[in-house]
Amino acid sequence: MGTSQERESVSAAIEGELRLLDPAVRSSRAEVARLLDPEFTEVGASGRRYTYAEMVAELHDHPGSSPDGPVYEPSEITGRLLAPGLVHLTYETRLGGRRALRSSLWRKQDDDTGWRMYYHQGTPVS
Repeated sequence: MGTSQERESVSAAIEGELRLLDPAVRSSRAEVARLLDPEFTEVGASGRRYTYAEMVAELHDHPGSSPDGPVYEPSEITGRLLAPGLVHLTYETRLGGRRALRSSLWRKQDDDTGWRMYYHQGTPVS
């Protein structure tokens, strides 16, 4: 997969992505706020647009956020370092009987905040 910088960057973004799929993290506003970039936006599989503030306030109520409910099952996660501090991830999820293709941009602006999700899009597939 390229240089050690690329491998480390992609691994860190994948680790963050998987954390955001974990019901324990999704139900914690503090953890969600830490993992999302303040300029975060999303176009969900529902077609709705979300801002950082909306996602921090609402993610705990979204599907996949309850430990006793269905959880996201990711597969085929791949990533590429687009530029220093910017990683693009793509993968597929299953949640219950629903599948979606997903794309995320992860940004690292400094070592203090680390890697944070800058943009996310989910596209339902049949």
